[in-house]
Amino acid sequence: MLAGAADMAGVGSAIRQANALAVAQTTDVEAAAADEISVAVAALFGSHGQSYQSVSAQMTALHDQFVQNLTAAGGAYASAEAANVQQTLLGLINAPTEALLGRPLIGNGADGGTVGGIGQPGGAGGLLFGNGGRGGDSTAALATGGNGGPAGLIGNGGAGGRGGSSDAVTAFGGTGGVGGTGGWLFGNGGPGGPGGAGGNLVMGGAGGRGGFGGQALLFGAGGAGGVGGTDSNTGGIGGDGGNGAPGGLLYGPGGVGGNGGPGSLDGGLAGHGGRAMLFGNGGAGGTGGSGGASVPASSGGGGGAGGSGGIFGNGGAGGGGGFGNLQGGAGANGGSAVLLGHGGAGGTGGGGGGDGGP
Repeated sequence: MLAGAADMAGVGSAIRQANALAVAQTTDVEAAAADEISVAVAALFGSHGQSYQSVSAQMTALHDQFVQNLTAAGGAYASAEAANVQQTLLGLINAPTEALLGRPLIGNGADGGTVGGIGQPGGAGGLLFGNGGRGGDSTAALATGGNGGPAGLIGNGGAGGRGGSSDAVTAFGGTGGVGGTGGWLFGNGGPGGPGGAGGNLVMGGAGGRGGFGGQALLFGAGGAGGVGGTDSNTGGIGGDGGNGAPGGLLYGPGGVGGNGGPGSLDGGLAGHGGRAMLFGNGGAGGTGGSGGASVPASSGGGGGAGGSGGIFGNGGAGGGGGFGNLQGGAGANGGSAVLLGHGGAGGTGGGGGGDGGP
């Protein structure tokens, strides 16, 4: 198809050249003699030549549009054909490992769906290369979100799914799914899923806890903890944030702790930052959730502690406390340094009277 488009373009170019050569002879015809008949005949042929050139210009534009459309169609066909060949080749490569281990050699894991209100785990990434699939979100009350799928040799873990929200019977939100493990060699752990909302229809509920971040193995950052679920009904408590995961064994920062969810009464506690192992900084602690602004006795959630640094690395900063009318949440401790590095700063106390972290 592309070759045909090139041929058509060549035909159009030849016609344009011929028209350009003939324009002077056909549009400006000289009279054979000075009599009226010769002048009229020359004018007639000149008029026909001008009309031909006008029609030829319109046909040239139509031809160019046709060639352009034909070229685009040919390119799309060639791309689809190449993609089909690549997919076929990838299928041939993955077939043996899928038959033996139920897992492809190359490719990303499928995202988990939701079955019966329960989030399903994300699929595993390829053994050689590929990211884990995202965990499915839960919709049933108290149901935990699907865990993120693990990566293979190189790739990132999938994110955890959201926990289910409360209903008319159950006041509590579900826990977020755990992030998938990062690649065995290179790759970050997946972030934990957010906790489900609590107390949507029932007073005194609590948001679900955020999922823990996924572990990094050799090189990579630990996954961040999920955010705690909210609770906006009377007397409700925000969900706690999930903890960040440790960094890779050889190199990588710890994951950041998830923030506590806001509550109509008390805010949720924040998740702790993940520690670093050999080289890397500790993850920062999350911020505590805010208590209800319209409730005099509300308290803010405490901040999450910063993760300790690696042998070479700084400790993570402690998270700040959340706001509370009665008492603000306490700021958390910064992470310690082990050998070479600085300790993390302590978190700030929340408004309303919370203590700062050391």
